[in-house]
Parts: sequence; C-alpha cells; structure tokens
Amino acid sequence: MLIRILAFLLETLFFLLIAAALLRAWMNWVRVNMSAQPGRFVMAVTDWLVKPLRRMLPRSLAQSRVDWASVIAAVVLALIYALLWALLFGVLMGALELAPVVLLTLLSFALKMLVRVALQTLFILVLGFAILSWVQPGSPAYALLGRLTEPLLAPLRRVIPAVGGVDLSALVLIVLLQIALMILV
Repeated sequence: MLIRILAFLLETLFFLLIAAALLRAWMNWVRVNMSAQPGRFVMAVTDWLVKPLRRMLPRSLAQSRVDWASVIAAVVLALIYALLWALLFGVLMGALELAPVVLLTLLSFALKMLVRVALQTLFILVLGFAILSWVQPGSPAYALLGRLTEPLLAPLRRVIPAVGGVDLSALVLIVLLQIALMILV
C-alpha cells in the first residue's frame, strides 16, 4: 500500500514538472506572453532546470524558435522519473548483467511518460478551450487557450466543416487525443 502511494506521488510530481516544461516550450513556440499566467507559474516551476540547460546549449540552439532547453528539461525529467520508478520497484536490483535491456526499458518507459504527459496536457488545453468557447468566449483564458490550441485545430478546421454554425474541430481533436492515449497504454 505504501509503495502504491509513493508511486502515485512520484507520478503526480513528475507529471506536473514534465507538463510544465512541455507547456513552457509550447508557449514559447506560439509566442505567448510569459509574464501572465500560466507563464509565470510554468517559469517558476521549471526555471531551476531550464536556466542551467539554456546556458549549456550552443548559441545556435539557444536562439532558435524552439525552446530546446525546455524540451531537454522535459526529457531529463522523464528519464529521472523512469530511474526513480525503477529504483522504487526494484527493477534495477540484480540486473547488472542485463544492463542493455534495463537501459532500453528505462528509455522506453521515459519516452512513454513524455508522450503521455504531452497528450494529456494537450487534452486538458483543448477541453478547456472547448468549454470556454461555450461558456465565456470573451475571457482572457479563452484567448490564451485559443492561441495555444490554434496550431492543432487549424488543420482540422480546413477538413471538418462547421455543423449548424458549431466548430467541431475541438471535439474531433479530443477524440483523436483519447485514441492516441489508448494506443499508448
């Protein structure tokens, strides 16, 4: 029972940290003002890892449109999560002779966590956008979520026509994200 509680707390903590790093990279990609919320929160949660990584990156990567320091931070956090999970469940005990297999397993576990966090974070953003489009379409949160989800919804809007004046692209994206999560699990 205690191990399950520790595993839950570990997963929750790392989900938040990885999601914050990925959201920071995405917000920088779409050029969202980081001085407003959730930018300040995301920066406060991730600065301890992103800032040192940004100093270590070559100038060409540090000045590109992609926030590589935040992406690398998310990958590092996923790797740390996989390692801690393996230590918690004793996966590494007595597995020195199987080091390549264990390493490959940890890398795949970290990649799965990274993709799952990305998909679930996108799901939350799109769901929030869809709900606010019905409840409060003039709110600042709606505008922010619109900027964050527009790169994903625009291609769908070109393919999916509005039905009765209702844009169904968010609903379709939510379904696609859920299918991707089912495939991942």
